[in-house]
Amino acid sequence: MSYVVDFVDVSTEGLESSPVAEALAGLRANEARYFKNKYDHTFTVEPADEAREVVDHVHHVLEAERGIVIASRPLEATAFEVDGVRWSYVFYESGLSVNLLYTVADAGKRAVGFKLSDGMEVPEELADRFKFARQRSKLAGTIRGSYFVVKGEY
Repeated sequence: MSYVVDFVDVSTEGLESSPVAEALAGLRANEARYFKNKYDHTFTVEPADEAREVVDHVHHVLEAERGIVIASRPLEATAFEVDGVRWSYVFYESGLSVNLLYTVADAGKRAVGFKLSDGMEVPEELADRFKFARQRSKLAGTIRGSYFVVKGEY
């Protein structure tokens, strides 16, 4: 069952098992607001069990590119294409959000982004590999983010 993410009335629906559920819901709402404002796209997520293909694809890219295996349980995921870019998101129980962007045109942008919900520790699998920049969000508090460029073809 898919869920349209509301960035006006932020809800923890689908994220209740996370120890930072409210911050993760704010992070998810922040992404929804970005896509609505920039692309007029409605950000919709599904339970990870129903979006297994998306979760598996993101996990494959993480492992193939950097040998990263996310220890936390995926809660929700989504995949869509806007403005010639394929986006995939996975939201994890720990409060981590991973997104994969892949430009459809040859030689376009390809990257994986990590965002940490306010109040969560940096996951062990990312701790010594990435520096995280901070940004403030009215919806999500302090978001810490990092990324890497994807080199392979997926």
